[in-house]
Amino acid sequence: MKRDGTVRAYLELFRLPNVFTAIADVALGFLLTHVSVVAGPTSQLVTFTLLVMASCFLYTAGMVLNDAFDAEIDAAERPHRPIPSGRVSPIAARWLGRQMLLVGVALGWLAGWSSGSWCCGVVATLLAGCVYAYDARLKATCWGPLAMGGCRMLNVLLGASAAVLPWHALHWAVAGGLGIYIAGVTWFARTEARLSSRSHLAGATGVMLVGLGVIASYPTLIGSDVGPSDVAGLYAATYFEPLRWFGLWGILAAVLAGRCALAIARPTPHFVQMAVKSCIQSLVIVDAAAVYALRGPWAAVGILVLLIPTLYLGRWIYST
Repeated sequence: MKRDGTVRAYLELFRLPNVFTAIADVALGFLLTHVSVVAGPTSQLVTFTLLVMASCFLYTAGMVLNDAFDAEIDAAERPHRPIPSGRVSPIAARWLGRQMLLVGVALGWLAGWSSGSWCCGVVATLLAGCVYAYDARLKATCWGPLAMGGCRMLNVLLGASAAVLPWHALHWAVAGGLGIYIAGVTWFARTEARLSSRSHLAGATGVMLVGLGVIASYPTLIGSDVGPSDVAGLYAATYFEPLRWFGLWGILAAVLAGRCALAIARPTPHFVQMAVKSCIQSLVIVDAAAVYALRGPWAAVGILVLLIPTLYLGRWIYST
């Protein structure tokens, strides 16, 4: 029984349900620069697998270090968390988090060796630095939401880093838009353990919607920016039909705004945390929707499947 309790404590520390959102980000980035995950040489699938593993280690390291650095705050505000409850040692958490960062960076460079693109290792290293800076220094400052948004942006770019062709405006729009969205979510969650300010929650919701708008705009950037470099036809937005596309994003934005509105109306920890949980889990839907214009329904469904373990595990394991 004690062993089962220890395993559960670490799964809570890892925010296991949210790890699948990191995988969705990498899959999105990869599919923005490749026709498919499996259509290609075996080395392509190996590279994708290494990038996914790197992302999982880096994301989980961030969650572990987040709690390790916040142990004193959590003792007062979240005493049920693994570290303040005594189920996980803060020393062990710091050691584990740092080792996982190193493993994530190593896997990124290994993916670069597999793909022949040094960019994989560079992005993984930058992501690790951003994760550590957020947890150790920036979280409690005004730069915290921007740093967390930068982590998500780099996670998408990690997926795109194995590309032979250069990145274009559409890649920056998708990665940057997702970063803006997560900056808004982070701002929204800053005071989730106590009564939140309605004006701050409303402002954070606005930032999230701006992020979704930036992502939704990316098919309009396909054209002169890509130009003759698209010899393989990677950026033919075959599935982009403006009315349906923007209608889809409008519905998604309305649903997320509605969930946030409930928290704005009743800014207690329960409602704010429920909204944050929904916004984080919805990342899988956002990633799936974003990939649809270029790669079609099957690629979108492939990412959307990640919502199953995200929601299932989220019923038992704390994810905010």
